[in-house]
Amino acid sequence: MKGVGDKNRRDAPHISFSVERPFLQSVNALPKRVREIIRTFSPRWRTVFYLLGVIAVLSFAAMLWQVNRYFLVEVPASGGSLTEGVIGIPRFINPLLAVSEADRDMTTLVYAGLMRATKSGLIPDLAESYEVSDDGLLYTFTLREKIEFHDGSLITADDVEFTISKAQEPALKSPKRANWEGVVVEKIDERHVRFVLKQPYAPFLENTTLGIMPKAIWKNADAEQFSFSEFNIRPVGSGPYEISDIKRNASGIPEYYDLVPFGNYALGKPYIRDVQVRFYSNEDALVRALRAGNIEAVNAISPETAQKLSREGFAVLRAPLPRVFGVFFNQNQASLFAEKAVRAALSEAIAREDIIADVLFGYGMPIHGPIPPGSRGFGEDVSENRFSAEEHITSARALLERDGWKQGEGGVYEKKKSKKEMLRLSFSLSTSDVPELKAVALRIKTQWEAMGASVELKIFESGDLNQNVIRPRKYDAILFGEIIGRDSDLFAFWHSSQRNDPGLNIAMYMNSVADKLLEDMRRAIDKEKRTVAYEKFRAEIKKDVPAVFIYAPEFVYILPQKIKGVSIGTITVPAERFLNINEWYIDTDLVWKVFVK
Repeated sequence: MKGVGDKNRRDAPHISFSVERPFLQSVNALPKRVREIIRTFSPRWRTVFYLLGVIAVLSFAAMLWQVNRYFLVEVPASGGSLTEGVIGIPRFINPLLAVSEADRDMTTLVYAGLMRATKSGLIPDLAESYEVSDDGLLYTFTLREKIEFHDGSLITADDVEFTISKAQEPALKSPKRANWEGVVVEKIDERHVRFVLKQPYAPFLENTTLGIMPKAIWKNADAEQFSFSEFNIRPVGSGPYEISDIKRNASGIPEYYDLVPFGNYALGKPYIRDVQVRFYSNEDALVRALRAGNIEAVNAISPETAQKLSREGFAVLRAPLPRVFGVFFNQNQASLFAEKAVRAALSEAIAREDIIADVLFGYGMPIHGPIPPGSRGFGEDVSENRFSAEEHITSARALLERDGWKQGEGGVYEKKKSKKEMLRLSFSLSTSDVPELKAVALRIKTQWEAMGASVELKIFESGDLNQNVIRPRKYDAILFGEIIGRDSDLFAFWHSSQRNDPGLNIAMYMNSVADKLLEDMRRAIDKEKRTVAYEKFRAEIKKDVPAVFIYAPEFVYILPQKIKGVSIGTITVPAERFLNINEWYIDTDLVWKVFVK
């Protein structure tokens, strides 16, 4: 009986190969034999054969693709562009004169120093290496070979010596002068330069990030001519980017700068092919340009604006700023602050987390000590237990009442100091008219009044605050911020010798133990000794409560997601967001792993 099985047997091709033939002969004959065999197939089996063949080819191609993919890696490639918006117009693209954020932004892009700050610490930039003497007084730098300025001239020890000497020149009034007071710079030869310090200063290496200027261009400019030089607007540096074009408006004021990678930059030519920096008068104009697509990146915006942009889908990068914001007490002006219980209660009453959530929109960190997160010597100052605002008030009142304070008229606490003297918890709080600080001050006033204090809020324009309030120390308490820096040199903020202007000890703090620890921090080259000194100093501050430490702000940066390789660690000023811009990239290539360094 014939059935389906018989038909299949009849239609199926009969294939036989002679195993006795030599292998080479079989291979040569195979294509012809295959064609003959295919001709014997029925149309249906021929279709099946071709389908299987296609599947086999695709499978083989997929296998090759997977193998190739295994051995390939994605690496940065040259290309792409970035348009950044900043507030203000640069006047001094000059490492010795830069004062505004726009100045510092451009200076960071155009200039390079002996050292460069990175997320992992300081690394040599124009320097190839450096040595520090055992006593911490001598720093000897070796320059890289054949490093150049943007105009092609070689960088030598002469340029380093010239730059530092200019920074030290009193008539120039450089903001960097204080960093180099008492330092002697010596040229050893073309590639070697030495700095001689009068006494050990552990954070000294941070000073060597100062951009080096070409002596040949600047040597004939005296102090008066220095600020008027065209090279302040069209600078020649040795940093990652050089200026290719300046677009000015009808009044001759720069609207934007076009920058291109410097091919001979010491740390490697940057990948992003074109960087354009545009200038705006205020935050509103800056944000409008961002929303309109005229720029892609912005910084120096308020926390509220950052939150709105985040909700609109803009990518927000955040980084700790080594700054401390708090209320500093002036016992010389308001004697009630001599009472430790008062200072402790005022600190306890502050619901820091609420301020960060409601005023800073989450862009900050609560602190209880003088060193911000990300800075050397930072401890577990933020590890205090979190309580509700009501619990903070209750705890603060308990501190006052244990010290003999009682609520009097209007619920304000009072304490009988003597038969004739009655202390009343009433004082003024001064601060700047910066919106963020005004909002924080209002929240503090509310919390302190809920505790039982009478607080008069005084708001000053920033310049007026500095000149007429801070410098003469005319305030009861002041809400202010201190820029601590990566290396946490706290001397100017807390040493008793710095209580009067131009010192920055606005808490008027005096403590001989703390003074000795601050001096040890500066001198100790050994990291372990410095760490011990920091811990002891924090303990002294916590014991004395000379200020109410409230928060450390965060740096906020709106940057398009197309930008890769960004590494923003702790930065002291916004311009330092560009410190690793030579490693940023947009485009990529695929290369075999063996070719990747």
